[in-house]
Amino acid sequence: MKKADHRFRAIYDRQVKWQEGAANKLLTLPSGVKVKIFSHDPATKRIDMKVKFPKGYVEPAHTHRSWHSILVTKGRMCVAGKDLRPGDYVFGWDTLHGPYEYPDGCEVFVVFMGGGTQHAWKEDSLLRHRARWRARTAAGKQAVARADAARKRTLAKKAAAKRGSTRRGVTAGRRKRR
Repeated sequence: MKKADHRFRAIYDRQVKWQEGAANKLLTLPSGVKVKIFSHDPATKRIDMKVKFPKGYVEPAHTHRSWHSILVTKGRMCVAGKDLRPGDYVFGWDTLHGPYEYPDGCEVFVVFMGGGTQHAWKEDSLLRHRARWRARTAAGKQAVARADAARKRTLAKKAAAKRGSTRRGVTAGRRKRR
């Protein structure tokens, strides 16, 4: 096990680079999310990070094996009927929460603590999601429309593939019986 580094730190935000691949591995969310990891203590299973969500992004309803505290630092986070802005706060535990919408993009500061940062979510639930919050900016409106359209196309492709495999299965089954 990696030893925890409990030394005092004062870090400039600009010193920590945004990472997209780390976000996908750490959070197991759909692509597009970036993170800046400021501190990771494997002994306490605590990770302090900033997370950047692009305009139009939808974080699916999910669970994870840890709790998290989230502070909105830039943009909008729309969840649980609330339109959250910088300074607003969210707390989540290991029960289902979300979906979160980011119609105009958002940056948050998150502290995860516990069994893991990985999100457990169902793809079909996300694909059926239609944005509930309206973007305030033209770029946000375009991003929300593109995201809704992309989810709709993917859902249609999955349905068509399922119908096709069902038809092939029936045909193959009939051939075997003859």
